[in-house]
Amino acid sequence: GLPLIREAEVKDQGVRAALLACGACEIELIEPTVPDTGVARFLAQRGEGLHHLCLESDNVGRDVQRFVGTGVEMIDAKPRKGLAGMIAFVHPRSCAGILVELATPGETPPSTGGLLTMTVVHLIVEDVQRTTHLYRDLFGLPIRISHPDWSIAQLAVGGVALQLSSTTATSGKPGISILRLMTRDIPDIAARLAARGLSFRQDAVGLVLGPAATHGVPMIIHQPIG
Repeated sequence: GLPLIREAEVKDQGVRAALLACGACEIELIEPTVPDTGVARFLAQRGEGLHHLCLESDNVGRDVQRFVGTGVEMIDAKPRKGLAGMIAFVHPRSCAGILVELATPGETPPSTGGLLTMTVVHLIVEDVQRTTHLYRDLFGLPIRISHPDWSIAQLAVGGVALQLSSTTATSGKPGISILRLMTRDIPDIAARLAARGLSFRQDAVGLVLGPAATHGVPMIIHQPIG
């Protein structure tokens, strides 16, 4: 039930991509069209899954200049055209192992709507406290919560939370691990999944989908709280 915003082949990046609206956020699907690209190498090494985090910027060119001037390692030294607008990628080495894209949408505002809304993006990092302060300072993201032992913390990105967990607690590698989405109609979403033969379980949290059902992207779909 996610509306398609746009899709296109981006030849200079060697990918085919599609943007789907998820509330006020977007989910981008990316497919490599040539073998020797970052996306193709990601698939070959890790398989399907969550590739990068995109943050909206009022002026991506200004942010690139600021980052380059303060020693932040950039993949793109200047903005370039992408499906989401003018974009630039910050190197994972400067973002605690997470590939981060900055995007300034074009004149047409992004679509909103659909049956699902993004609520939480879960990140796994080696040092939650250091990464929380890093993202606060780099991207101006306010801290929502932090546990006393810094095993978990949350940063606010508009109405979405970035939840940081430690690799020690999760036994994982740095990366984006889970998407948490919200719907007001759990039975409808469950029926859609069942009709397509997708495996999921329903518990007190909501609908839980493992990576086998979602092309490598674990998801939790819950109802509004309260």
